[in-house]
Amino acid sequence: MASRPTREELAAAHGRTIPDVVAPGLRVLFCGINPGLYSGATGHHFAHPGNRFWPALYRAGFTPRRLHPSEQHLLPDYGLGITNLVARTTARADELTAAELRAGGERLARTVARYRPRRLAVVGITAYRAAFGRPRAAVGPQDEQVSGVRVWLLPNPSGLNAHWTPTALAEEFGRLRDAAS
Repeated sequence: MASRPTREELAAAHGRTIPDVVAPGLRVLFCGINPGLYSGATGHHFAHPGNRFWPALYRAGFTPRRLHPSEQHLLPDYGLGITNLVARTTARADELTAAELRAGGERLARTVARYRPRRLAVVGITAYRAAFGRPRAAVGPQDEQVSGVRVWLLPNPSGLNAHWTPTALAEEFGRLRDAAS
């Protein structure tokens, strides 16, 4: 596993993109808001050590062990994939414009239509609300679909989202896993 990116590497990662991890017929396609600089520097989704995505996947029973972000290529073997609403990396999600989020929602709908996962799980409620014009959307299953696929909203797994404990986050991921089985 690679060492942590330097300050210079993080700065150079601004605006980069990370390829989606996606395949046809996934059980769940997870959609983040956009990659952070740490992810941009490493080339791996949810790569920052404080991000709780990978531990939540494991604790919820999606994977048999906790995967490292560098093992993201294994996700399709478990019927899972990752994409983002907005592809470009930023230091903070609040650097994204409403127009970028709406365009990201349109791109996501095309991705979902192409790959047809059983469930789309968006991790980031505020970004989902902006991208799809659903101001009252809340955590859990949604009535609306994206390209005919059922949507589940999950809390942002960033360590900055402290009001969702690791246990509560894993429980919500587990509810999704049960629904997608």
